[in-house]
Amino acid sequence: MDLRDIPLITIDGDETSLADYADRVVMVVNVASRCGLTPQYEKLEALQRAYGGRGFTVLGFPCNQFAGQEPGDAEDIKAFCSMTYGVSFPLMAKVKVNGRHRHPLYELLRKTPDASGKAGRVRWNFEKFLVLPSGEVRRFRPPVQPDDPAIIETIEEGLAEAAAA
Repeated sequence: MDLRDIPLITIDGDETSLADYADRVVMVVNVASRCGLTPQYEKLEALQRAYGGRGFTVLGFPCNQFAGQEPGDAEDIKAFCSMTYGVSFPLMAKVKVNGRHRHPLYELLRKTPDASGKAGRVRWNFEKFLVLPSGEVRRFRPPVQPDDPAIIETIEEGLAEAAAA
């Protein structure tokens, strides 16, 4: 199955998929509001503002699988993201990223190796997957900041690829 064909549900309950973003560079990231890495929201939003007009979007997937750090419901999550970090990028419904009941999107994403060549389960909140317009996926582990040069380089590469298509 292609990543773009997997049904997704937005935080507001609407249906979508990565096919709706096929001509964009998409950063899929599992997010949480009560994590030591939660300040990454600020840098994710900065990326959205810097590159959104050029064909990039962040898609946030709230997940409560890591130490219960995303306990709220959809309204709580939306309010936190909006009021605390001014999040303008799309948020999806809460998902599981590991285990038997993991979301089908993460079933495929977990097969992507990181920079050290390791694939497998999502290690923590704020694991980032960049999906390029070609369908290629690049993986960045949670400690890698959203504005890391390797991420910026990959976004720029994807935007150039989209512009050339």
